[in-house]
Amino acid sequence: MKLDFLPLDKLYVDKANMRFAKRPPDVADILPSVRKRGILQTLIVRPGEEDRFGILAGARRFRAGQIVAGERADADGPNPEPFLFPCAILEAGDDAAAVEASLIENMARLDPDEVTRWESFVRLVREGRSPEEIADTFALPVLAVRRTLALGNLLPRIRDLYRREKIDAATVRHLTLASKAQQRDWLALWDSPDTHCPTGWQLRGWLLGGQAIGDHHALFDVEESGLALVADLFAEQRYIADPDAFWSAQNAAIEARRVAYLEAGWSGVEIVGPAEQYQGWEHEKTPKRRGGRVYIDVRASGEVVFHEGYLTRKEARRIERGEAPETEARPVRPEVSGPLQVYIDLHRHAAVRAALLSRPKVALRLMVAHAIAGSPLWRVDVEPQQARSDAIAESVETCRGETFFDAKRRRMLAVLGFDPEAPTIRGGHGGHGVVGVFLTLLDLPDAKVMDVIAVLMGETLAAGSAAVEAVGSELGVRMAEWWQADTAFLELVRDKEVLAHVVADVAGATVADANAGETGKTMRRIVADHLAGAGGRAQVENWVPRWMAFPPSAYTARGGVGTVAARAKVEAALAAHAPEPQPQPLAA
Repeated sequence: MKLDFLPLDKLYVDKANMRFAKRPPDVADILPSVRKRGILQTLIVRPGEEDRFGILAGARRFRAGQIVAGERADADGPNPEPFLFPCAILEAGDDAAAVEASLIENMARLDPDEVTRWESFVRLVREGRSPEEIADTFALPVLAVRRTLALGNLLPRIRDLYRREKIDAATVRHLTLASKAQQRDWLALWDSPDTHCPTGWQLRGWLLGGQAIGDHHALFDVEESGLALVADLFAEQRYIADPDAFWSAQNAAIEARRVAYLEAGWSGVEIVGPAEQYQGWEHEKTPKRRGGRVYIDVRASGEVVFHEGYLTRKEARRIERGEAPETEARPVRPEVSGPLQVYIDLHRHAAVRAALLSRPKVALRLMVAHAIAGSPLWRVDVEPQQARSDAIAESVETCRGETFFDAKRRRMLAVLGFDPEAPTIRGGHGGHGVVGVFLTLLDLPDAKVMDVIAVLMGETLAAGSAAVEAVGSELGVRMAEWWQADTAFLELVRDKEVLAHVVADVAGATVADANAGETGKTMRRIVADHLAGAGGRAQVENWVPRWMAFPPSAYTARGGVGTVAARAKVEAALAAHAPEPQPQPLAA
């Protein structure tokens, strides 16, 4: 690093600066000082374009200097004395170090909004920094960095609403728990003037099927149960994704504890359910030897509190008077012990699954019910459709295939009697568990059940997998019917050799050869004009790049195309399943 004074015309705000491409910063607080004393604190810069220097930290001081330099030029007339900035000049080349310098400088002076901080942290991650390294650099807890990075799970429009302060921090933090499908459903509620859109703490319940149950309330081993969990980085808490499955396991654990209390000699065990309330002031502490009971207080949050050794005040007074306790309040010992109940359950399970073998239609509906509602033994996830940029995310969200699929999904939910705005899988559809969904499916004809399966399979089909290639080829998918080139696509095609092939595709080999030496920007404009029929060029319709077609192919011999690799896997599987050639009979 070296120090030097640089004139205004040698400086510009570097792209690595945290405040690059934002509206001009507010400099009202430092402008009087700059007018009076000039720039006292150095700008951090690095060598950049055309013998100029990019500002990594000090954009506000630079802006104030521009204003003051303009004022002096107006006052001094032609050839004013140049306005100089004290600068610390870094070495060129290390983008990650540049981003860190900008963040450290700016965070110490004017707190950035969370979305801006997220954008900068993401750039550091792309440059190879881990969350732990980012935390060390900025003296932040690792959890704070992970919380900021969690904003990356949000759709671009939600981040924009947060940046513009249309939604509050509590709402956006709960939305980081949501899948992409849930976020789209929430935005639909936000946009609708006729429906209530949950925000704040209400949003957490909406996302988790009406109940926000922390895993720490479980009386059973959550990890061994296989229940799906949602991690809340902001509250440092994990929540149960499937409330019905939780209560099934929790009630079994409560019953086991009740039986254990009775076997231990307590006079009675009463379960106070979530719809009731344990009235502690109406009870008195009474030991086991004097007939005390255990009250199991089960709360809607999933928490269970055990009150050992209590009686109602009325019963305690009866005992003090030497009267016998009310026998109807004393529960009888259950006729089935815990081990015997396990024995019964396992044998019934064996009989039912054997009977299912002869009723495939029932088994099919049961499978679909498990996929929708989940169970301790099932975990089915929706494809998250994670995009690497806002432009890609918006392109996918608005494409014909996505909108067509979502409309079909909503109609399917309506057929099942569920809320069309709720997520398909484990969406808390009016409290339906596996049994409720299964009974609903039993009433539907096979054709409707197959429609449900098609939607479920579409939502859980992994993007970029060989399965997509196999299914698309089997169905004869014509991508031109579902996709057309947009700005996001054209901006992503950067390889000059590939661009030349694309130009040849849409404009012909002659035009491609004539423009082989042009810039990528010019070549992309030629492609865009041909696809739109603009600029006097003949419109080309139904064009699809080779990688997106079924089956796909590459433009060059270099390889590295994911869809082509997926196709190779499909062809290998087809070869493995091909019937062996039969020996030909010898000619007579």
